[in-house]
Amino acid sequence: MPELPEVETIRRDLEPRVVGRRIERVAIHPGGERVAITHAPRELEAQLAGLRIEELGRHGKYLLVHLDDDRTWVVHLRMTGLLLLRPLEESSGRFERARIDFDDGTGLRFEDSRKFGTWHLVEDPREAFPRAGPDALSAGFTVAWLREALGRRSVPVKTALLDQRVAAGVGNIYADDAISLAGIDPRAASNGIGPRRVRRLHGAVQQALLDGLGDRGSSFDRYRDAFGKSGGHHLRVHVFRRDGEPCERDRCRGRRISRTRIGGRATHYCGSCQRP
Repeated sequence: MPELPEVETIRRDLEPRVVGRRIERVAIHPGGERVAITHAPRELEAQLAGLRIEELGRHGKYLLVHLDDDRTWVVHLRMTGLLLLRPLEESSGRFERARIDFDDGTGLRFEDSRKFGTWHLVEDPREAFPRAGPDALSAGFTVAWLREALGRRSVPVKTALLDQRVAAGVGNIYADDAISLAGIDPRAASNGIGPRRVRRLHGAVQQALLDGLGDRGSSFDRYRDAFGKSGGHHLRVHVFRRDGEPCERDRCRGRRISRTRIGGRATHYCGSCQRP
């Protein structure tokens, strides 16, 4: 699933190319109707047509397309969604579920092999994610917030970080790497992590996300940026999907990265430098 760095990469790609553009036409293709959440597919097409894009924002894994009628089109890519910039004359891809044509001869193609992606057209973007906590790269994601959120439940810290009420935008890739950077065992109880380690984890979460953003995201699976290109961060992760490989820290002396399951999610860690 595209996480915060991947969605932010797409937002930055699109911003200079679609802000100010008027939506000429929207077509949700047969088989793609599940994308429309707040309106029936034909109604959503009609509601979006003619509107101008004023600003692009993001909250966690959600892309926020602010429109000139004061509504927001909220796009959630979920597992396999892609937003691709394409000339209008370019033919459709195999997994194209919808297209958006702009007034300058360009357009967006929404591809989604698993058909889990969603579109909301709402007055207040929070309607699309009412339970989400602060964006993990925002000013609202503070050490104090993280300390309070982790202290509410006795669950593995990995489980806590994946909860979008705690740190919106963090998914499996960046949770594993952040917990590794902080030197914490992912199985450690969230409410048992002391203040110093909470501070370290807070910094590690933001470092992991910024590292991923600097590499334009991670393309372990289907993720591509708005130009259809792969990100590069999957080549530089610390522990995610590196089970069986040596830990990168010298003090671990080649200790192999382990893989386990926490809350049903594959989890990767070094048993030498990550402590309970």
